[in-house]
Amino acid sequence: MKVEEIKPYSNEGEKARQVEQMFDSIAPAYDFMNRAMTMGIDRWWRRVAVKMVGKTQPRRILDVATGTGDFAIDLYNKIKPQQVVGIDLSQGMLDVAREKIAKRGLDNAITVQQADCLALPFEEREFDAVTVAFGVRNFEHLLQGYQQMLRVLKPGGMLCVIELSTPRNRVIRWFYDIYTLHIIPWAGSLKSGDSSAYRYLPQSIAAVPQGDEMLAIMREAGFTGCKVKRLTLGTCSIYTGIRPQ
Repeated sequence: MKVEEIKPYSNEGEKARQVEQMFDSIAPAYDFMNRAMTMGIDRWWRRVAVKMVGKTQPRRILDVATGTGDFAIDLYNKIKPQQVVGIDLSQGMLDVAREKIAKRGLDNAITVQQADCLALPFEEREFDAVTVAFGVRNFEHLLQGYQQMLRVLKPGGMLCVIELSTPRNRVIRWFYDIYTLHIIPWAGSLKSGDSSAYRYLPQSIAAVPQGDEMLAIMREAGFTGCKVKRLTLGTCSIYTGIRPQ
């Protein structure tokens, strides 16, 4: 089954609306569960991605599926661009992001707004870099999402995608499956009260295109120089691509 067909609650209806509902539901528990599920390693994954983006010295960055704003804040703190703009479907997640941004006094540097990644409300060639952290598997149409991100990138601009992935090693995969298919849904249900959201997580990770398959979609969307960097025994992948000149 394609990742676009994996939905949090029901096979009926639009995936985007269900994803929005899911993240609104789990927003108060999201940061805690994110740290717990990855044992805090997600912070290191973001630091690696920030360094990759920083090498291009972007002035304006768009963070798609910004969620509670962690990646947007990291991008600003480390790279110091003129502006970071974050977009997300979930108003609940954005409310948490705004609190974090205001607490750090970054209101003038980081702005967030509700928007759909399949219809980005920005002009063509508006950003020097576009990032997505743990979000592309939630896109209703993956290729269309990549095409939209290409559209708003300036020529020579970088796309950087962090996404969870499945290990290749059989032994590691066995332990990984037990953890993601059983422990995470149980813990997620206790903390957030939404068991469907944390059953959706391993299903969407298993279904999302990975490695060469993901790179092929990026190239089809128009990106060049597409590369993948695997981290932590293959449980996370960072994909990068460039909008041609």
